[in-house]
Amino acid sequence: MSFTDPIGDMLTRIRNAQMRRKNSVSTPASTLRGRVLDVLQSEGFIRGYSETKFENGAAEYEIELKYAENDPVIRTIERVSRPGRRVYASVRNIPQVANGLGVSILSTPKGVMADHEAKAANVGGEVLCRVF
Repeated sequence: MSFTDPIGDMLTRIRNAQMRRKNSVSTPASTLRGRVLDVLQSEGFIRGYSETKFENGAAEYEIELKYAENDPVIRTIERVSRPGRRVYASVRNIPQVANGLGVSILSTPKGVMADHEAKAANVGGEVLCRVF
């Protein structure tokens, strides 16, 4: 199966699983997806994730979703830069989400990182998604 937007597919799977109050959701594995999940885990939006490898060489991530008092920790998760419209931000123009309560995830020359890490490292990049 071919995806035109693998990050958007992963975010939609997370959003749909949280609407159904699932404890976990699976998504095909890739390096970029893994880095985005690392940021989500370090910022406290998911409990964690594990990688499962299959005999045919394919891999899959099992994402453990996080809830606080039966409400999802992730209120909104949306894709910003899409295959049809890439969105880039310099270090001075990195978007702030909900006055700093949320996080923008960026793909920078120094790796995938949250908005506050990119500002501290003085790098800009492609704004992958916005989480609150």
